[in-house]
Amino acid sequence: MDFLIEALESYGYMGMTIAAFLAGSVFPFSSEAVMVSLQLAGLEPWPLFLSATVGNVAGSMFNYWIGTFGRMEWIEKYLHISAEKVNKTREWIDGRGAWIGTLCFLPILGSVLSVTLGYMRANPYTTFLSISVGKAVRYAILIISIYYINN
Repeated sequence: MDFLIEALESYGYMGMTIAAFLAGSVFPFSSEAVMVSLQLAGLEPWPLFLSATVGNVAGSMFNYWIGTFGRMEWIEKYLHISAEKVNKTREWIDGRGAWIGTLCFLPILGSVLSVTLGYMRANPYTTFLSISVGKAVRYAILIISIYYINN
């Protein structure tokens, strides 16, 4: 994992976008480590924020897109999310709607949420907006925290 983080760091803002995409999708990855490293290496905070947010939202929308196929066997096989998790999440989402996507910033649960929103065919525009808000708030808090800890 250290090798991958170092490789992504060498790509700067694009590396941040890739790391955030991986972390936002079902692939197990931590974009926070890359963000901290890049910010401490001197990259500007707000372009990092934008790169991370765009990549992480794209990763969650990738999950959403996979979920729209509605093939539980694919979700289980390729995304390693059990039918039981999807069904429990679906029951929990019912009545709350696509705005629940603001919680997609949460580790592990976020991937299940975004796949389930796609599986349920939640409104893609509302889903995109809600996921974007949640992810932006998450990265803004991280960027500001790193800035104040470092100064």
